[in-house]
Amino acid sequence: SDMTKPATSCFAARPSGLAHHPPSSRRACAAPSQATSTRRVDTSGSPPSPSKRQDFVAGVAKVVAPAAAALTVLLSPVPEALVPQQQLQNLNAAQAGLPASNPNTDGRAILRYALPINNQSPMRQVQKSMEAISAALRVPGVKFSDVTKSIKRSQKVLASDKDRKAILAEIPNPSKRQDAAAKLDQIASMLQDFSGVAERKDKQEVPIIQQKILRVVGEIEEEMVPGFPYEVPKDYSNLPQLKGRATLELKDPAQRSLDYDHFSMTMVIDGYNAPVTSGNFVDLVRRKFYDGMEIQRSDGFVVQTGDPSGEATGFIDPSTGEVRRIPFEVMVDNNKESTPVYEETLEELSRSNEQPVLPFNAFGTMAMARSEFEPNSGSSQFFFLLRDSELTPTGSNLLDGRYAVFGYVTEGKDFLDGLKVGDVIESIRILSGEENLVRKQDPAPPSVVEVAAAEAPAVAA
Repeated sequence: SDMTKPATSCFAARPSGLAHHPPSSRRACAAPSQATSTRRVDTSGSPPSPSKRQDFVAGVAKVVAPAAAALTVLLSPVPEALVPQQQLQNLNAAQAGLPASNPNTDGRAILRYALPINNQSPMRQVQKSMEAISAALRVPGVKFSDVTKSIKRSQKVLASDKDRKAILAEIPNPSKRQDAAAKLDQIASMLQDFSGVAERKDKQEVPIIQQKILRVVGEIEEEMVPGFPYEVPKDYSNLPQLKGRATLELKDPAQRSLDYDHFSMTMVIDGYNAPVTSGNFVDLVRRKFYDGMEIQRSDGFVVQTGDPSGEATGFIDPSTGEVRRIPFEVMVDNNKESTPVYEETLEELSRSNEQPVLPFNAFGTMAMARSEFEPNSGSSQFFFLLRDSELTPTGSNLLDGRYAVFGYVTEGKDFLDGLKVGDVIESIRILSGEENLVRKQDPAPPSVVEVAAAEAPAVAA
């Protein structure tokens, strides 16, 4: 499809009862809509009892709506009578229920697992052991025996010369290995302190030191990435691409509903799994496109912005004079091709049962807003998900594979709930990773291997 042509469905009148209108009178591409008073209520069906609401919504997740209109209704926190009768009939035959395993709801953990590295690495064993502590903390009274087991498993890995050598060997840049070795020693020292915390059963200190260790684990794992792992289709070579990751900071809205002297959020944008979507966003941040822009939607479900003033519903590319549209993009977990799916949603491809690498599991998930019926209509509007387990039952939610996720808020996400329509973003800045942004006029950044070769000392003949 033509990515530079404005998507007409983004401007067309929407069916009654499914419209989402931003604060201005301009119609815009949107995130999933909440129910509004303008909806026509279909009361022909008998709704499930309120006590079965959670099972009902989980069941809906397994019986995907065949049309985008149904999707919008199903996502709304409204009486079940609004669900089309056919969906209710389908649900009667479906076995509703949440997945047995606890899903990963930590954006930082999702980002670690999304790194394109060897999942059998001993470093992954340390990561999994540390992250397992979160499950122990959720148990009433805290199972400190499980915390201690996780610490000992991690210590065993780091005490093994074989495992340490294997970890360092997986870092492609030789100049980074010495630093990684020092970080392994740092983790070992923190684990020793962690043992004392667990023995004292200090519930408040456990998650603090756990996250400190996981932060260092993540730093080592990022060094293990052997360059950008695949070729982005040439059809999108005219669009900015992020060949790696970038860390951004949204700073202190100039006008805000929050009663704080200072407010900022840190966001990690993942170009490994969404290079085109991420590249577009980071390029707009680089252009200061969002500076001074208002929050345009805040309804308890999402916080959304990115709709510029004027008639356009997206970013006008100065090189074309037209709204820059980006293709729908989603990386599927265990995808044999190891490249993202483009231009069609997983629902359209009859792959709704497959899990994206970047799911809508975490509060503060960042995704592109788009026209309801045109997946390739995204431009500059994006939203933060205010995750609600009832609206999007984790592990079986209705957003995965339908909207393009490109990052997560990793620090300061507690402020999201307080953002209101009309609050003004002071700025979004790139803290790190700008070198991974590739624009049409820029050469591609060198791979990790190429950098290592350039830094290696010359060998005499």
